[in-house]
Amino acid sequence: MAAEFLRKRLFEPISIVPLAVFRVAFGLLLAAEAIGAVFTGWVREVFLEPEIAFPFIPFYPWLQPLPGEGMIYYYFVMGGLGILVMTGLWYRPTIIGYFLMWTIVYWMQKSHYNNHYYLLIPLTGISIFLPANRFFSLDVRWGYVKQALFVPRWTSLVFIGLLWVVYTAAAMAKVQPDWIQAKPLQLWFAAKQHYWLIGDFLQLRWLQLLLAYGGIFFDGLIIPALLWKRTRWVAIVFALFFHLFNSVVFQIGIFPYLMLFMSVFFFPPAQVCRLFFPKAANIALGEGYTWPSLRIQNLLLGSMALFFAIMIALPLRHHRYEGDVNWTESGHRMAWRMMLRSKSGTANFEVVLPDGKRIVHDPRIDLTPKQISMVTTKPDVIWQYAQHLKRAYAAQGLGEVEVYADVLSSLNGRPLKRLADKEVNLAQQSWRFFETQPWILLYEDTGFWYR
Repeated sequence: MAAEFLRKRLFEPISIVPLAVFRVAFGLLLAAEAIGAVFTGWVREVFLEPEIAFPFIPFYPWLQPLPGEGMIYYYFVMGGLGILVMTGLWYRPTIIGYFLMWTIVYWMQKSHYNNHYYLLIPLTGISIFLPANRFFSLDVRWGYVKQALFVPRWTSLVFIGLLWVVYTAAAMAKVQPDWIQAKPLQLWFAAKQHYWLIGDFLQLRWLQLLLAYGGIFFDGLIIPALLWKRTRWVAIVFALFFHLFNSVVFQIGIFPYLMLFMSVFFFPPAQVCRLFFPKAANIALGEGYTWPSLRIQNLLLGSMALFFAIMIALPLRHHRYEGDVNWTESGHRMAWRMMLRSKSGTANFEVVLPDGKRIVHDPRIDLTPKQISMVTTKPDVIWQYAQHLKRAYAAQGLGEVEVYADVLSSLNGRPLKRLADKEVNLAQQSWRFFETQPWILLYEDTGFWYR
């Protein structure tokens, strides 16, 4: 009985309009993200200026930026694909192309990590399988696909489910003493005191605490509040304030606007249809709609179960590692651990030649300021830089060298503490994917009851 209800709920027809409206907004944001990255200088700063690239470790060191101005053209191509997604022209190949190109550049660098960079991967991946071009698109207008007025309900519920995972994981991650005491906010807001009009306001302690507690409640309650008719418009108002505030204060790109546009899935599809395409609202519900076969239903149910199992497991995986994730970074990325820590530090590397000669290597010689901030706080980048030095000295004909890292880090304003064991030769250490690296010196006195 429950299985039949679930099937009926997931595959019953609803208006395609919310999906089409989202496609237009999503494509516009995809184009803005890619083209804006070029004109703001982000692509040049991240891919062209650094001498050394730090891709995600499974792709290290072979996944490298294109030479010369290649990455600028790469992002322009992505911008063009975003525009095609928006207009619904050649939708399927263009959304596949954006998904692949964006996933590659996501894995290619981590010095400028942002949660919405990761979010675009599942969103574009989901969009590949949706008939988002079957209404209000050039594909329909030019006869490449047949227009459809109704789609299965799961095409909206899959986005709602993903957002529920995102916000719930973010709320759970905030339940820790540093966030409740607003330590990260206090540190970040101190650097924004020069902001016009709001700079001094951000220094008020009661506001910092209000935003810290408000962040937990907002993340934990926003999805249920949007789903319930009685609280939906109140939730929309809070979401508008929350996301616009984050956009102005933290300047986090398209993420706030993407979240606001996705609220279209929380309203009754017929209501959205009446708002945007009133003529289509007069057509009888389900007219021309064909229920998918049982085989297709089972395939979709299995795929969604697997997808959500992965989405839920990724934010929880840090529990399998030893130590505080804010310190070790083991399981931090792809886990919606948004703005939970502020870290800084110092780093020097000592290279020992085969003849015993010791060379102190200052990272400032060959790293950008952003990369230096990572090599002083993130163990995976410390290890990668040690591997780089090992190969660089070998390329000079100096043989197999030893590399030792002297790294001191501060977590949320605490005193500097040694992050890596400076007696361990990192050049001979392999990366352990499913356990905390043995050379990381754990920080056990941060007082976290939920890591």
